[in-house]
Amino acid sequence: MRFYTVHGEPPAPPRTGPEGWPEPKRRPPVILRDAFSLWPVLFGPFWFFAQRLWLEGMAMLAAIVALAVLVPDPASSVLVLAVHLLAGFEGRDRLRARLERQGLAPLGVVAARNQDQALFRLAQQRPDLIKSAT
Repeated sequence: MRFYTVHGEPPAPPRTGPEGWPEPKRRPPVILRDAFSLWPVLFGPFWFFAQRLWLEGMAMLAAIVALAVLVPDPASSVLVLAVHLLAGFEGRDRLRARLERQGLAPLGVVAARNQDQALFRLAQQRPDLIKSAT
């Protein structure tokens, strides 16, 4: 089983729309897997730029360049690899922080085999989070 975090609009006071149904959400929840990510390890700052994490990408690029310039060769290779591994461990956490800055609060954790099953379980347990205005 894998764990997925659910991010969406924070719960608002219950308002009812026509015929007593709850008002729909503006956008559906985002489901992110909670695990090590291989893509930031392989692509480094370019992965951060692709995810629109500009500050994190620039910080990683600056750290890699500084290590390559300031540290002697055998040690710089190990330290650059360590920076890439750190990016793999922290990449999804930085995505969660970006979602939180955008107003999508963490709403819970779902255990499932894949992302589709996680969305299905979320719909079973919390249908109020799934309904969105499309």
